Amino acid sequence: MDPPRTGSPYQPAIEALESHPEKKFYNVSKLGGAKYDTLPYSIRVLFESSVRNCDGFLVKETDAMNILDWKTKQNHVEVPFCPARVVLQDFTGIPAMVDFAAMREAVRNAGGDPVKVNPACPTDLTVDHSLQIDFSKCAIQNAPNPGGGEQKPLARLSPLKPPLRKPPPCRGHSGCRGPCEAGRSPGPFPAQIENTPILCPFHLQPVPEPETVLKNQEMEFGRNRERLQFFKWSSKVFENVSIIPPETGTAHQVNLEYLSRVVFDVKDFLHPDSVVGTDSHTTMVNGLGILGWGVGGIEAEAAMLGMPLTLPLPEVVGCELTGTVSPFATSIDIVLSITKHLRQADVAGKFVEFFGSGVSQLSVADRTTIANMCPEYGAILSFFPVDNVTLKHLKHAGFDKAKLEVTEAYLKAVKLFRNYESSSREPEYSQVVQVSLSSIIPYVSGPKRSQDRVAVNNMKSDFQACLNEKSGVKGFQIAAEKQNDIVPVQYEGNEYKLSHGCVVIAAVISCTNNCNPSVMLAAGLLAKKAVEAGLEVKPYIRTSLSPGSGMVTHYLSSSGVLPYLSKLGFEVVGYGCSTCVGNTAPLPEAIRNAIKQGDLVACGVLSGTKNFEGRLCDCVRANYLASPPLVVAYAIAGTVHIDFDTEPLGTGFNGKSIYLRDIWPTRQELHTVEEERVISSMFKELKEKMEKGNKRWNLLEAPESTLFPWDLKSTYIRCPSFFDKLAKEAAPPRAVENAHVLLFLGDSVTTDHISPAGSIARSSAAAKYLTSKGLTPREFNSYGARRGNDAVMTRGTFANIKLLNKFIGKPAPKTIHFPSGQTLDVFEAAELYQKEGIPVIILAGKKYGLGSSRDWAAKGPFLLGVKAVLAESYEKVHRSQLIGIGIAPLQFRPGENPSTLGLTGREQFSILFPPDLLPRMTLDVKTSTGKVFSVIALFENSMEITLYKNGGSLNFVARRFL
Repeated sequence: MDPPRTGSPYQPAIEALESHPEKKFYNVSKLGGAKYDTLPYSIRVLFESSVRNCDGFLVKETDAMNILDWKTKQNHVEVPFCPARVVLQDFTGIPAMVDFAAMREAVRNAGGDPVKVNPACPTDLTVDHSLQIDFSKCAIQNAPNPGGGEQKPLARLSPLKPPLRKPPPCRGHSGCRGPCEAGRSPGPFPAQIENTPILCPFHLQPVPEPETVLKNQEMEFGRNRERLQFFKWSSKVFENVSIIPPETGTAHQVNLEYLSRVVFDVKDFLHPDSVVGTDSHTTMVNGLGILGWGVGGIEAEAAMLGMPLTLPLPEVVGCELTGTVSPFATSIDIVLSITKHLRQADVAGKFVEFFGSGVSQLSVADRTTIANMCPEYGAILSFFPVDNVTLKHLKHAGFDKAKLEVTEAYLKAVKLFRNYESSSREPEYSQVVQVSLSSIIPYVSGPKRSQDRVAVNNMKSDFQACLNEKSGVKGFQIAAEKQNDIVPVQYEGNEYKLSHGCVVIAAVISCTNNCNPSVMLAAGLLAKKAVEAGLEVKPYIRTSLSPGSGMVTHYLSSSGVLPYLSKLGFEVVGYGCSTCVGNTAPLPEAIRNAIKQGDLVACGVLSGTKNFEGRLCDCVRANYLASPPLVVAYAIAGTVHIDFDTEPLGTGFNGKSIYLRDIWPTRQELHTVEEERVISSMFKELKEKMEKGNKRWNLLEAPESTLFPWDLKSTYIRCPSFFDKLAKEAAPPRAVENAHVLLFLGDSVTTDHISPAGSIARSSAAAKYLTSKGLTPREFNSYGARRGNDAVMTRGTFANIKLLNKFIGKPAPKTIHFPSGQTLDVFEAAELYQKEGIPVIILAGKKYGLGSSRDWAAKGPFLLGVKAVLAESYEKVHRSQLIGIGIAPLQFRPGENPSTLGLTGREQFSILFPPDLLPRMTLDVKTSTGKVFSVIALFENSMEITLYKNGGSLNFVARRFL
């Protein structure tokens, strides 16, 4: 975003940063006075944005004052918000960039300079939604061919494939079938991050990418070549646009780890970082003190155009964290407990902001995970103001010293830096939810169902109760005289004693922990301390380690804990589902026989998701789900029949008893290793990938012309017709005369009903179009992939098979073309109306436009020729989207609807829009039967009326370049 707009009434509030006088900023803390000091930090960011972007039209002085008066105005006014940047993924990014390309052409045709057409807001587009799994292999190598017959080799790989090295076969592990070299050189383990070359699971030495990865990547570039070429053209010609190519990372990962600024520095002018994104994980950045949330494609495009987003001034729920975290509580325990409290507090549609002495105990990884859980408890965002923990993280994330100094000084100057040691008063909140971290204790689940939670400190007594209880959901009904039975067993030349509760399977699986791999790191650090203390795991216990993703492998390898896990028997077995689906190796025969002989209740402990009785092994009756470090702890103890507080795990060197508290890693130890060794190397890896790109992307050719050379044969990229009537001056709103009703709909019509999504049905209008272009059904791809082609998307509008049109009387994507009486696909009927020059409208009931925001839920009806929607009520976001594309949202008066007015929908309708249209003005509607009734024009302010008169926000912005 550019430096402060000229003519802003708040120019006198601009000051120089004391420690860096060359840096300027709006000192909103002085501007707001005492009221500012009581504002929640998240509202302070909204206030700064309104002050900096105040231009008297899009953002007014009254908007800034309303935000400053948040305490009394919350939930009573709508306010504008101009984010500092926009993050897109490719499915939502393609139509936005196509619109900008079309706008360039329209501006040129109208006599303007197309080079001036660029997004006003910095925009980062991550191509991360185009990969499809066309090829796969079983995670277990050398599996038999289930189909029988000769197995055909995969097709020849692309010439872009790097030449395969042929290192000597692995000789260091009997189970390794990868071509890595045995052993490893001294020094830190090599790091692996998602989408980097595969490492041998047993020695973490790089091996060539498997054919499946290369083939899927080749298919991705082949299938989406047109889209990728368009994206590359966009990155070359548009200012303020950055394209993150395929195979770099997911949108939220890149946003969090690379794109986040925390404080923007534009031409030596400072302001807070803030973001809206079309990815549901956008809220993760709240954990870095960056205000951000997820939006639909049309809102993101509006922000790109320089238009503010409007939102009701929200309530802010303060979540106070107090107390001290239990030494044995993991990050996942904390995250899930806080999520549970917020869900019970009813924070839906509100901001959540964290404060209290307990916040400083949470790492940035903890905070981003909590913020990422927003959809689980319904909040718009969950904000953690920047503090010393954040600054320490940013240092390891690659911020240089000078940038950190400026960041800290600016945030303190505008009172956006949280200092928990300061005596300054806390902000005032709409309500406060208290969460005592001391109350969060570790749990396990079992022994038969995942919903049966057991506090770890009650584990021994609970297992004893299960032995006594009748057979059922928890009980095993073991006779009292047999509960202390011990069965000796010989295994590998040594005698061991098995009893009820003995652990025979222990599996560390990260499938539920990928969002915060620190719990896997905790398991590794515990293993390290255990080995150094002289503890061991009994050899008959089936131990395994399945990291689950490259990110988890990165945590484990860069921290150097894998050798210690291996020493305890937790060797990497692969990256697919294994133990929790029953794919564990059989127990040694001697152990199986001993369990059956003594009718013992043997146990499995794993960090997966499923623990049904007998699932892991038919002779293992009790199965517990636990965090990864607890899995390692129970494996060392060899039993679940233990009280960790009073009983030792085992005997270490010199016969010393070792308790769990002696080897459990502290949160400080965990955070130190995570920040200093893991995070720093992870950000370094990502930065290198961002700077180098990838080979396929680098070799991809793309035009460099100012205007995009549209390919008329393309079925992916097409110039849309939004600007066909663009002129320098907007025409006054035209009356809708003798319009037919395209669709007569009921209540709760969702954006799923309106906007195309998912696969393209073979009988649909979109399929007919693609077939006419010579494509086979196999080549149709999805609506999401073809969002850059308005011909496909318009044909998909109202193509949902569950659409209930009252003209048809049953669910079907059909309607009646009244002049001819034909029943047709919705698109075909709309096309006929347009050829005949007849406008169309939509009649609907309550809550029209429910559901997730979709740009084509407004764009599609507009291109079908819909001039207005008459509904009983609207979903608020969809109402604004209709205005943003140039469709009038009209509302029946209270107590009226098509039924009470006696409308059949077969009439023709005429609506007059006066030149002096006002917000919520009453308009008369005349029908061909002579009936006249009134509706409310649902424009909430003068800006919305201006956008409507201009034919929507796209045309409004385009005229600025003429």
